[in-house]
Amino acid sequence: MTDPDPRRPRVLYLTHRVPFPPDKGDRIRNYHVLRQLAARAEVWLVALADEPVPPETLAALHRYCRRVAVVPVRAGLRKLRAGLSALGGRSLTEGAFREPAVDRVAAGFLREARFDAAIVSGSGLAPYLRRGGLRELPGFVDLVDVDSQKWLDFADAVGGLKRRLYRFEAGRLRKLERELPGWAAAVSLVSPAEARVYESFAGAGTATVATNGVDLDYYAPVPADAPTVPACAFVGALDYLPNTDAAVSFAREVWPAVRARVPDAEFHVVGRKPTPEVVRLGELPGVVVVGQVPDVRPYVARAAVAVVPMRLSRGLQNKVLEAMAMAKPVVAAPPALAALAAVPGRDLLCANSPAEWADAVAGLLGDPARRRELGASARRFVEAHHHWDSCLKPLLDLVTEVAAEPVGAS
Repeated sequence: MTDPDPRRPRVLYLTHRVPFPPDKGDRIRNYHVLRQLAARAEVWLVALADEPVPPETLAALHRYCRRVAVVPVRAGLRKLRAGLSALGGRSLTEGAFREPAVDRVAAGFLREARFDAAIVSGSGLAPYLRRGGLRELPGFVDLVDVDSQKWLDFADAVGGLKRRLYRFEAGRLRKLERELPGWAAAVSLVSPAEARVYESFAGAGTATVATNGVDLDYYAPVPADAPTVPACAFVGALDYLPNTDAAVSFAREVWPAVRARVPDAEFHVVGRKPTPEVVRLGELPGVVVVGQVPDVRPYVARAAVAVVPMRLSRGLQNKVLEAMAMAKPVVAAPPALAALAAVPGRDLLCANSPAEWADAVAGLLGDPARRRELGASARRFVEAHHHWDSCLKPLLDLVTEVAAEPVGAS
């Protein structure tokens, strides 16, 4: 537990998932927001948890926080509240993250101490800032991605009832996102591309860009002489639609052409909870469904190429930054690069059609010199543009600036 310091602002941080360990997507970002915020302010954390939280995780969080409260989420009640939220005119997302215990914990914290600001992760938690005593605090929403656009993208990829449901959710979330600038102190997005999408319906100047970084020490470059196999690796949660779509489309539409040119090539699919459709990819020649592993780095390190064939991507993909930090040549689909300022052809390769993908992957598998050239440029790019301490500065500067203002100041 951090020691109280009356000279430091006090900030309440609400996250939709426990921000430790920093081992996937939103948890990585939330951890680095917490770590850097704790260097500037006294942080009181409230985190939702849909899985058991071990004591070592709580101990790690207490290194950064004055107080930590974990609120368990029950899956059955989450679905019920999502439905009730939709019937009440709001989004399913808002209902899914509606836990009355969070309001009670926040009210208890507000009775114990005076807070200077509050920040929430994601659109689903934004309504907490409009309830109870939190409405009196400057509230920051780290939106990260434009979730309403994500659901519209999902709707275009499916049909039938799912398409109608996804479009329904997109419309309800768009309403929430459009309302945020009317009361939030700031709304942050992960990239200029996401900010442009947001400002297209919320108004010019309503978004603050705070991009994602990568742990440059943890994802260290692979030595140039390290052994590799003629394989490409895809990493991601394999029960998430954009990742399952990427793995399946690549394996079925691209991989046969790669194998025809590189007969001993392998495609390694790495990630938690592979769906039955992903598991069945292991029946294809050269496809290895690895599944969940404690550490993805050895699998990326042994592969000659990292592939990110995501057609439904939004925001900035950590898997791209991590592979680039390891000095691995990356081939990615345009949606996975929309939020990244890297230069295709210099820092990585971009492929769209199956023919482009086959040419790029097979070409790299047969060209070690080109792989080394792209990998070295990739590492230089993330070192220059994606250090966590600089990426989140625009958001955290705003939080601490507002939190340090005298009570009643504009």
